[in-house]
Amino acid sequence: MFGSKKIKSSKIDTLIGQGVEVVGDVNFQGGLHLDGAIKGNVSSGADTEGSVLVISDRGRVEGDVHVAYAVINGEVTGNVYATEKLELSPKARISGNVEYNLLEMASGAEINGQMLHNADKKKLLEHKQEKQDKQEKGKDAAGNVHHLDETAAAQS
Repeated sequence: MFGSKKIKSSKIDTLIGQGVEVVGDVNFQGGLHLDGAIKGNVSSGADTEGSVLVISDRGRVEGDVHVAYAVINGEVTGNVYATEKLELSPKARISGNVEYNLLEMASGAEINGQMLHNADKKKLLEHKQEKQDKQEKGKDAAGNVHHLDETAAAQS
């Protein structure tokens, strides 16, 4: 009904199992599933827009997280930067700042820090162009346009 966009399920290329502790920064491509612990920063790199980080309820990161998509149900002590979408499951605990484009937060999830919505300007421009195209099509088909917000109505 509301068109919830789920994170595309990509194959998991890397698994850090329960009982494994990685000390140092982790850079990955594709999918990373974390059941263990990472003491260092986690990054999907600059050119991997579709990379997904999944932190299970047993997973833990002590460092910053820089990814496109993240599903967190564990603990992160550090800042989280999700350029596309961030999903926080009920057992998610973040002690640090969160910067996101889209956020889905379940009841019970905790963020102890500041939250900053950072919409990508490129995507905003694309959305604005799509909206204008739809308005022009509606104008041609129906002969009139109905505006839902006051600023658009004032421009007419």
